[in-house]
Amino acid sequence: MKVLDVIRDANSNLWRNKIRSFLTILAIFIGSFTIIMNSAINAGVNDFMDKQIANMGGDGYLEMMPTEAYESAMSLIGSTGPQEYTEDKDNTNASSYIKDEQVEQAKQIDGIKVFNVLPNSSADYVTSSRTDKRYRINLNLVVEGINFDMSNGVSPNTDENGAFEIAINEDLARALGYEDVSEIVNETVQIAVPSNLKCYTAIKRSECQTIVDVKVTGTQAPGILSMGGSRASLSLWKHINKLNYEGMPAETNRSYQATADVEPDKIEDVKKALEEIGLKAMSVDDEVGMFRTFFDAILIVFNIFGGIALVAASIGIINTLFMSVQERTREIGLDKALGMSNGKVFLSFSAEAIMLGFWGSVIGVAISIIIGTAVSGVAHETFLKDFPTFQLAIFEPLTMLAIVAMIMFIAFLAGTLPARKASKKNPIDALRYE
Repeated sequence: MKVLDVIRDANSNLWRNKIRSFLTILAIFIGSFTIIMNSAINAGVNDFMDKQIANMGGDGYLEMMPTEAYESAMSLIGSTGPQEYTEDKDNTNASSYIKDEQVEQAKQIDGIKVFNVLPNSSADYVTSSRTDKRYRINLNLVVEGINFDMSNGVSPNTDENGAFEIAINEDLARALGYEDVSEIVNETVQIAVPSNLKCYTAIKRSECQTIVDVKVTGTQAPGILSMGGSRASLSLWKHINKLNYEGMPAETNRSYQATADVEPDKIEDVKKALEEIGLKAMSVDDEVGMFRTFFDAILIVFNIFGGIALVAASIGIINTLFMSVQERTREIGLDKALGMSNGKVFLSFSAEAIMLGFWGSVIGVAISIIIGTAVSGVAHETFLKDFPTFQLAIFEPLTMLAIVAMIMFIAFLAGTLPARKASKKNPIDALRYE
């Protein structure tokens, strides 16, 4: 008996009782749909996180700063949105700096391949022609090799002699009066830069600030690593640094931020060693790990429900085939009397079980792709509109094929008991069956 003949006969036999087969396939579909959608969402979440990690420099990337500076920077980050600037509070972005001895000690730590100290540059606030309000701004330097997803426009230049450019996050763009954040691209905003020396004696903070016109090159797409900061071009960063330390001795221009390229397998040891010398270090996993764990826990729960549905569907397969064996007892007896072997009878009923799994899983894949694509589109217009680079569901072909194969195998296992019963029937007794 050829394989195609077995498949054709199995499909034909399935639809002898259409309602029973339909209900069994429906049960398999429910389980397969749950597992397939979970797999697609998991792929989408991991793809988004992996891109964030790759953009930041990979698993071996570390950012560090003294604890005081870290806490000061974190005060500008969070779910509260842009913070309005007032002169009656301390508006400096850092309260401590990395000491020379810390730099030398860090370079000696086993596992650190490259240690970079970034110049200290800070601004008080940013404003625009569309608003009379001023908002505190957390500046970060655009570094070659470290990429950030842009929802509009492009990243600022990394040319030391280039134009003063900045990319700001979307919440800040809206606060500055650009409800349609794409409109801020190529617009000019004003940044207030303090002179640390002048601010020691100034009565009002405004007396020691220099207003710098800056071109906005784009808006940064929200992400788990965006941290609410704005990205400054190298030329702007150095100009702000010069204004910050104008008139002060060179040795006072200290850094409060550093990055390191670390051997991934030694990253935890490196972090502990950095803590011992007074530096707070964060890896990419620190920033995305909690998100990944949260999503994984949710998806595991849904996969359990999908597995329970498949178990119920397997019981349905066993019931369907047992009833089919009972109804076709005389037919089985006739086939065996005409020379059909036990193995071929077993194969015939096993094929029916496999086809039940095939149709249930294939329909599950098809419906999942249709619904997943539609939901992804709606999500980007609603609750995921702030994350344009987050693709909610990714249907990977190899994963879909693996799930279909797994469900067909489960169906085969479920069908072995009734198939074995059919193959063991005595042809004479079967022909006498009423």
